[in-house]
Amino acid sequence: MRKAKVLFKNEEAGTLTQHDDGSFSFHYHVDWVTNNERPSISLTLPKEENEFHSKYLFPFFFSMLPEGPNKQVVCTLHRIDNEDHFGLLMTTAKNDSIGAVRIIKLEN
Repeated sequence: MRKAKVLFKNEEAGTLTQHDDGSFSFHYHVDWVTNNERPSISLTLPKEENEFHSKYLFPFFFSMLPEGPNKQVVCTLHRIDNEDHFGLLMTTAKNDSIGAVRIIKLEN
């Protein structure tokens, strides 16, 4: 299992998890959900206390991944398998991403 914290404008909004079976889950932290001034990170992941589940990386997070030659360069430089979307996300979205969301790997 691998986990990452999801930051919105540098504030921790929730946790993204890749389970051992390859599926994914995302949940908002309770203090994020209860604060009316904090938005959802995505229209497809509305702010609620229930955990979201998916067999695949959620489209919102998948859309943050590099494509084409950029993906190849990142995978080669960081020795990431082309199909390791979670690993690629944690590598590319930790420091600089388009929009307000960043992904930071949580150590086990």
